[in-house]
Amino acid sequence: MTNYGTIPTSSSPPINLEYISRAKDVMKEGLGTRRPWKEMFNLHSIKLPSSISDAISRIKTNFSYFQMNYALIVLGIVFLSLLWNPISIIVFIVLMAVWLFLYFLRDEPLVIFNRLISDRVVLIVLAVITLGLLLLTHATSNILISLAVGVVVVLIHAAIRKTDDLVMDEEAAGFLTPSS
Repeated sequence: MTNYGTIPTSSSPPINLEYISRAKDVMKEGLGTRRPWKEMFNLHSIKLPSSISDAISRIKTNFSYFQMNYALIVLGIVFLSLLWNPISIIVFIVLMAVWLFLYFLRDEPLVIFNRLISDRVVLIVLAVITLGLLLLTHATSNILISLAVGVVVVLIHAAIRKTDDLVMDEEAAGFLTPSS
């Protein structure tokens, strides 16, 4: 008897839902440090610094307070710079998935051919591969310029936003105090 037209009962291997759930938790935890955009762009908190030391102090305080927001701004600027180079966007997305899988979301050590690979080696290899692939897409100068623009935007915002209305948590405040 033939089985034409029947639905197979064996299913494909299930997707590792635990890995996806853990990745979602890690991303939520990282985005949990993001401050409200309304607080970041409060027009009443914008004022030019009175001196260079005041600007440096503001930059340090604002950077520790709005760190995740600033990272999102820089990544957004880099992403926008890649819109005119679709190959770079594809490479960027694939590389981000590789970085997430091999570096950021990994709980256990990486073992290849029964050899333990250290995090430092993974970091160096991924950085070299990323740089090499981005060089092959001919968008490296585009990426470097957009990174520079992002850093300038962040520095300008951090310097002109007053810090008197920010409520620092203990961890962020510890970042600002000099250690003995």
